[in-house]
Amino acid sequence: MCTAILSVDPASPVPVLLVGVRDEFVERPWAPPGRHWPDRPGLIGGLDLRAGGTWLAADTDAPRVSTVLNARGVMAPEDGRLSRGELPLRVAAEGKLAPEDLELPRYDPFLLIGAEPDRVRLWHWNGVDLDERDLGPGLHMVLNSGLEGEGRRAGAIEDAHMEARKAHFRPLFAEARRPVPRADDSGVEEAWGEWLPLAAGGGLARTDQASLLPMVNLDDGRVWGTTSVSLIGLARDGVRYDFAAVGAAGAEWTRVA
Repeated sequence: MCTAILSVDPASPVPVLLVGVRDEFVERPWAPPGRHWPDRPGLIGGLDLRAGGTWLAADTDAPRVSTVLNARGVMAPEDGRLSRGELPLRVAAEGKLAPEDLELPRYDPFLLIGAEPDRVRLWHWNGVDLDERDLGPGLHMVLNSGLEGEGRRAGAIEDAHMEARKAHFRPLFAEARRPVPRADDSGVEEAWGEWLPLAAGGGLARTDQASLLPMVNLDDGRVWGTTSVSLIGLARDGVRYDFAAVGAAGAEWTRVA
């Protein structure tokens, strides 16, 4: 149940803010943000050690950021399936998603965000059709069920959790003072202000239905939950990037860029 929260304010010195919450099986191996791709030396992001891609990538010089969430729809055939972790790398590096250069039916459904200071786009692939839309000024919340949960399914347990999360956290982010995280700010707290404790879970237990950073023990013994949170501020002259690995002790923040 990954989540992306975006604030777009063209009049701000930092027009685009992104909170990217990554949920995954906790045993899936990954490495923290770095320049992991020699063929794309300008990109910074966390590395999925299983598939080689990422869930979020930033080009600090462009400046540009892209992140991907799982979506609903027709799954790709298991034979020949491609990793969605390649998609943020493409968009962060090139600033676009070119369907003619992709074999889309080989990708499972996705929601892909590509953001620059002057434009934020959301691509939605449901396994059959690709939709592209611009996200204008205001606050936007993207969940696995779609933008603002528009694809939610009545009665589905997972969707009930996503709706509870949106109902709890969306107004809190909307009411909090919008931060202006600049590259020259000294610390994470100074940069993100009232958004930081919200991005760290807002004090909710990780087992709460509305938790932004959930942790779920599955019947088969595996654990599913939030493994990291990224905070991105896109100014016209650069990127502010802070990152937290999320464990039993909560979110531990480090400055990436």
